[in-house]
Amino acid sequence: MKNIVLLFLLALNSFSAIGQIQGEDEVYLNGDLIQPKFNGGGIELFSNYIYSKIDKTKIKQAGRVVFTFDIITTGEIKNIRIVEFKDMDFAAEVIKVLKEAPIWQPAMRGGKPVSINLKFPVEFKYKE
Repeated sequence: MKNIVLLFLLALNSFSAIGQIQGEDEVYLNGDLIQPKFNGGGIELFSNYIYSKIDKTKIKQAGRVVFTFDIITTGEIKNIRIVEFKDMDFAAEVIKVLKEAPIWQPAMRGGKPVSINLKFPVEFKYKE
């Protein structure tokens, strides 16, 4: 039986964030944005969480899944979108895991919580 290995891309340029405050049309690209935290840590803890929760039997073919989601001012994950995938069942499993994820500490700007959009890739391959 093949072992399934998930590889998470953790490079800073592979995950993007855009903080928004006040209105949806008002986007801030500079300033004192403090990134959101997952369970008191960063994206690596989030990556470990996803790996531990995904039902690996749902992976039918090697490939890449890229998803985006918003962390709103309450720390909840909203607006989950899969933007790249090969296997629909695995993409659905990623959505399920994200919907069950714990609340984040939201991003902050000027001492106030702000909504932020994250883009996160997951690569998986079969290993003999």
